[in-house]
Amino acid sequence: MSDCTRDEWMTIAASRLLENRAVCFVGIGLPSAACNLARLTHAPGIVLIYESGTIGTRPEVLPLSIGDGELAETAACVISLPEVFSYYLQAGRVDVGFLGAAQIDRFGNLNSTVIGPYDAPTTRLPGAGGAPEIAHHAKQVFVMAKASPRSFVEQLDFRTSAGYLDGHGARARAGASGGGPRAVITDVGMLAPHPGTQELQLVALYADASVDEARAAIGWPLRVADHLDTIAAPTAHELNTLRALEARTREAHARPVHIPLPAEGLP
Repeated sequence: MSDCTRDEWMTIAASRLLENRAVCFVGIGLPSAACNLARLTHAPGIVLIYESGTIGTRPEVLPLSIGDGELAETAACVISLPEVFSYYLQAGRVDVGFLGAAQIDRFGNLNSTVIGPYDAPTTRLPGAGGAPEIAHHAKQVFVMAKASPRSFVEQLDFRTSAGYLDGHGARARAGASGGGPRAVITDVGMLAPHPGTQELQLVALYADASVDEARAAIGWPLRVADHLDTIAAPTAHELNTLRALEARTREAHARPVHIPLPAEGLP
């Protein structure tokens, strides 16, 4: 599909990583778009879990936040937040944790807390939420982020969620139960950990991207895998499904919120 944008290609490439019937703990934003696209295309049996306690949710539009009523209304069940973490995540029942972040370093560690010094940051971000636990316990983690030297950094301003720590087996020695970040999907290509050092390296490019473009977008000296794959272009079905989802979302979020008053029928 020659008319797709790089952002659309990135979302579609990320969605393809998800298998049918996988249990996926979903972050808001880009990860949510990729996971719901997978549900609407090749993975109809995927079980999506959001931090608010919604299990097996099937939203018609993308949620604004984990507290969006769309998630509860379309969920198979809703449980308490402690139960989500205790009975699903920490019990090893989550196949994939799908996260975003403001910063990521060469070993897949994430920052979603602050930009700048912690005590006097230039930007205060949404914070950790459940991301540290997801990164620790999920069987594997996928990360979505647009590539730029500001977001793919040599040194995090704050380490919110652990990837491979300092690499070379540091994560396993620290006792993390999950598998760590297996793929980082960007708008220039895909990164994955080197089998030995666990440093993120370029493993796949979009057909219209180049190694030089990828290196310019990453804030550390980016290594390239011995075999570099080309990410297949979106199919018409994938692209049309994504665009329809985004169109429904824009329409729904443009509607004014109406809260009935007691005179309108509430007790």
